[in-house]
Amino acid sequence: MALPELSAEERKIALEKAKEARSARAALRAQVKSGEKPIADVLTAKDDPVIDKIKVISLIESLPGYGKAKAAKLLEELGISETRRAKGLGERQRAALLERLG
Repeated sequence: MALPELSAEERKIALEKAKEARSARAALRAQVKSGEKPIADVLTAKDDPVIDKIKVISLIESLPGYGKAKAAKLLEELGISETRRAKGLGERQRAALLERLG
């Protein structure tokens, strides 16, 4: 499938939208890292486009004491793909993740 050809203005708008999305995800990770927003609240939130699009591994890595290796190991133990996004978690996966991070 070929990418659509965008005009300079359409490209500028798309780049700005992507920048805002990245900034929103970074702010969410900072809130999780500081403890301002508990991971349980993030994983159980409904209809939040920022939370829906963020990768689960990125959220786990934001937690104090979790790095890339520890987060990857946790997801592997729970049978969750590293590419899974928060919206794509099943109820059992979400429950198992919350139990381990509890």
